Amino acid sequence: MKKSIYLLGFAALLGIVSCKKTKNDDIIVNTNTKFDVRGSITKDTHWTAGNTYRLRGYVYVESGATLTIDAGTKITSNKDSAGVLIIYKGAKINAAGTADKPIVFTSAETSKQPGDFGGVVLVGLATGNGNHAVLEGGVDVAHQLFGGTNDADNSGVLQYVRIEYGGKAVNPGDEVNGLSMYAVGSGTTVDHIEVIRGLDDAFEFFGGSFNAKYLIAYNSADDDFDMDDGYHGKIQFAVSIKDPAFTDNKGTTGDISNNFEVDNTTDAKGYLSIPVTFPTLSNFTAIGPNNAAGTSTDYGYGMRWRRGSKFILANSIVMGGQKAGMDIDNDVTAQFYIDGVSGFKNSLLQSYGANYNVDPAKLINTALLNAAGLKTLVEGRDGSKSYAVATDIGLTDPFNNQAPNLLPKTGSPALTGASFSATALSDAFFTKVTYVGAIDPANDWTKAAWTSFGR
Repeated sequence: MKKSIYLLGFAALLGIVSCKKTKNDDIIVNTNTKFDVRGSITKDTHWTAGNTYRLRGYVYVESGATLTIDAGTKITSNKDSAGVLIIYKGAKINAAGTADKPIVFTSAETSKQPGDFGGVVLVGLATGNGNHAVLEGGVDVAHQLFGGTNDADNSGVLQYVRIEYGGKAVNPGDEVNGLSMYAVGSGTTVDHIEVIRGLDDAFEFFGGSFNAKYLIAYNSADDDFDMDDGYHGKIQFAVSIKDPAFTDNKGTTGDISNNFEVDNTTDAKGYLSIPVTFPTLSNFTAIGPNNAAGTSTDYGYGMRWRRGSKFILANSIVMGGQKAGMDIDNDVTAQFYIDGVSGFKNSLLQSYGANYNVDPAKLINTALLNAAGLKTLVEGRDGSKSYAVATDIGLTDPFNNQAPNLLPKTGSPALTGASFSATALSDAFFTKVTYVGAIDPANDWTKAAWTSFGR
């Protein structure tokens, strides 16, 4: 079938989209200022504000092409196709929104639901450890592979972007997330991103070395910050908020939904594949369900560190975990914590369940670490504090899901106490603030025009 571009009186867009022959029909169909987009983008392409671009199925930006999206542009999808935008290896996205004019990926349905929009996927050439052999979520065979050897790889710019009603479940454990980053390198700019009401994870990072600031995961069904495959970047200023009643369909997998879920490799690979998953994180505020009325039985932990991962999480607040606040799941992960390679530092913890959990069923050496030993390390060596009730942390209204207010109140322990003395945290990437948690007491960045709550 001949592929063509129909403009129907919109000649100003002539030449902005090129097409590659695929089994799909026309790449773009113009009806006034609404465009259907499908197939592959093979040349530099420019999507402009004032127009709406509807993704029909999987849309691939191919190696050598750059997709530029103007501030204020809207990209949509309907539930019948759950469009997915994939910036593939060697391609770039230039999506630089502004605080007043964010770029919004959202549902085109009148009654918007999770899963109407598939998601946004960046695929880079940085290092990973091969835990996942191919991209998840039903992409075609030509676009399944990811990763390389260049940790400085540049996949472009994502700034002031909101991704709403995403998620695409192809099979159990094989899904598209709100924002998926596969082996994305540190040359990529990532900041001011909000994922809202996603059907699976809000953010999942499969390997790579990119850094990010100002991320919000709001009311997504599975994990909010899921990191694996050797992800080894830095993130500062991030928020995770859970809807107590909303989790995805777990089927018979035994999965649970967490604020953080961080793995290295699967059990079958012995946990020790390199590079090891080792994020360095500071100034997060993570809010779990805290056993609110109607809380889903599929909620798990504020933090789940497992399968051989290393981590630094510092200057942060984790509240309202359902089964536990902080969970460490196996010997390798536990040993990294015992040795001081990993740390939950200068932070505040409260949970509906136990604040600390080490599951003996997931340890080979059951004498290695238990909950009491973990508490001693966290609150002694690492300088964090735990609380029996959430009000002692002193945030304004953290469990008001429709209108959360994460500002520390007068007298809150979050107003002071941050430290960046650890070697990993002394990096110039980190803004050396004095407060704990994501929110500056003098300037709540989550209340800016580019964010949205109440959905």
